[in-house]
Amino acid sequence: MPDDVMNLSINGQSQIPPGFRFHPTEEELLHYYLRKKVAYEKIDLDVIREVDLNKLEPWDIQ
Repeated sequence: MPDDVMNLSINGQSQIPPGFRFHPTEEELLHYYLRKKVAYEKIDLDVIREVDLNKLEPWDIQ
């Protein structure tokens, strides 16, 4: 998937349209997100938040 399709922010502001559904294939998750995550590369997709689950109560996870 091209990077310009995955970039949903402009000037650091989220530009996700109302009704947007994030439904990537397993291949897209592995290739785009996880590959960059383990290589410590910047991920331009701002619909995946990184959360430390050990610092939150279950009812505080959104």
